Amino acid sequence: MASSIKISPSILSCDFSKIGEEVKALEKAGADYIHVDVMDGHFVPNLTIGPEVIKNIRPFSKKIFDVHLMISPVDNYIQQFAEAGADIITFHPEATKSTKKTIELIKKFKKKVGISLKPKSKIDLIKDYLDQIDLVLIMSVEPGFAGQKFMPEVLPKLKELKSIIGKKNLNLDLEIDGGINFDNSKVAKEAGANVLVSGSTIFKKNNGDLKRNIDLLRQN
Repeated sequence: MASSIKISPSILSCDFSKIGEEVKALEKAGADYIHVDVMDGHFVPNLTIGPEVIKNIRPFSKKIFDVHLMISPVDNYIQQFAEAGADIITFHPEATKSTKKTIELIKKFKKKVGISLKPKSKIDLIKDYLDQIDLVLIMSVEPGFAGQKFMPEVLPKLKELKSIIGKKNLNLDLEIDGGINFDNSKVAKEAGANVLVSGSTIFKKNNGDLKRNIDLLRQN
């Protein structure tokens, strides 16, 4: 599996009045990915941004846009997000009638494929597809809102996935998202995560020193 630690700041916590400049600043500060949370108010109880916003901020950064779709039915929107500038498109198996077909649809647009598991979602939902995707995103909060508290009970799931991926000799990212901060980033990495999504910690700690906060998450 992939091993180097990558930081994917969530722009859900940025200043939306200057979102383009925030994205540019994240690239300058050393972010590996730009994490974009898309919520529809249906699959999860919150509304965020759509493909038009991604299209508008795309020129501000050459970094990988790591787009997490929390929308249902997800297949109806994949083309729009692919064309808007997403590089990785991650979906939830509960948001599609056919995980296999959704994977194929994302690949049709030549994008990398991620599958996300909510805290209570079982590995069995995705086990048969691990050799067909590029990333697994483990949610360490219930998806919907920024600033929630990290749920350590997801760590055994992360460890199990790391073991399965290792035994199958697969090369894919294990990403974790939800309440990631300086106190828990180490245990997340020890459990197997090599991509850390963080919003509030990156944008708000140390007086908003993006570079320092990204470096601390990577090195902790």
